[in-house]
Amino acid sequence: MISDHPLAHLTASRFREFLREPEAVFWVFVFPVLLAAGLGFAFQSRPQQTIRVAVTEPASTGSASLLSALAAESSLIAERLDDSAAHTALRTGRVALVVESRPNDSVSYRYDDTRPEARAARMLADASVQRARGRIDPVRVADTKVRERGSRYIDFVVPGLLGMNLMGSGIWGIGFGIVTARSRKLLKRLAATPMSRAHYLLSFLLFRLLLLVLEVGALVGFGVLVFGVPLRGSVAQLALICLISSLCFGAMGLLIASRARTVEGASGLMNLAMLPMWVASGVFFSASNFPDAVQPFIQALPLTAVNDALRANMLQGAGWSTVLPELAVVALWMTVSFALALKLFRWR
Repeated sequence: MISDHPLAHLTASRFREFLREPEAVFWVFVFPVLLAAGLGFAFQSRPQQTIRVAVTEPASTGSASLLSALAAESSLIAERLDDSAAHTALRTGRVALVVESRPNDSVSYRYDDTRPEARAARMLADASVQRARGRIDPVRVADTKVRERGSRYIDFVVPGLLGMNLMGSGIWGIGFGIVTARSRKLLKRLAATPMSRAHYLLSFLLFRLLLLVLEVGALVGFGVLVFGVPLRGSVAQLALICLISSLCFGAMGLLIASRARTVEGASGLMNLAMLPMWVASGVFFSASNFPDAVQPFIQALPLTAVNDALRANMLQGAGWSTVLPELAVVALWMTVSFALALKLFRWR
């Protein structure tokens, strides 16, 4: 019977060890959801913002025409101030731009060019002033405003968080379990039993697969239900991507823990393996931001392939021809890592 198989008992023991550690449950299930919620609310789409600008009030009548011209721009809130008050408002950040009427019907702009909103205010104000003074645009333009799911930051970051969570729970969850058992001399005792090395290592991977459904469902379900993150690809394809990714990172965790004797040593190796992927694999921003010279290295990282495949499935609804090259990279890492782990693993 399957329930009497050594692999079944070993896998069940992995679940019992996991559930006895509330911290592990928090980092696997709760933390990714909280991180997605924080990033989603912080970078959610907002209505058009307005920028406050000041118009100085000299003796000439130019200020009145400037004030009316700026009032025609819906993105600006213009108020008339004297020169001293305008200088104070600009210095304290209450306004982003000071517009001043000068002799000979000219206009002066005072602003801090290191502030993005100040540069935007300068362009909007100048366009309004020029139109008010009779400028005629040679080309008629029209704006078509499109707000579609898939282009928001939360749509980009949820697949990245899912890939990061698969990596972290696979490498940390498996690696720390093995090293902790070795440091407590538990592996030495298990080595004296008829249990095979392959069954012991496979129990960790099987545990990760069974936990995968809850792990992926919690984060993806939260993103879809709360923020409306699109899920345009097939669920079967998404499940296969997550399955191979979980096996890959689990195998990497086995490899890292195959010889490490202390938790501190294993932690250093895990961080060494994961840090380049945290930074470069496109979790929080696109991997294409890095120079072309390092792109071959970045594209060869397993987390880069995982994130690209997840985004292709969820955001683009891509077919198998698009995700198969990424899955091949992940499968290669999985095969090599598990083979090396099986060969290098030691009980003591």
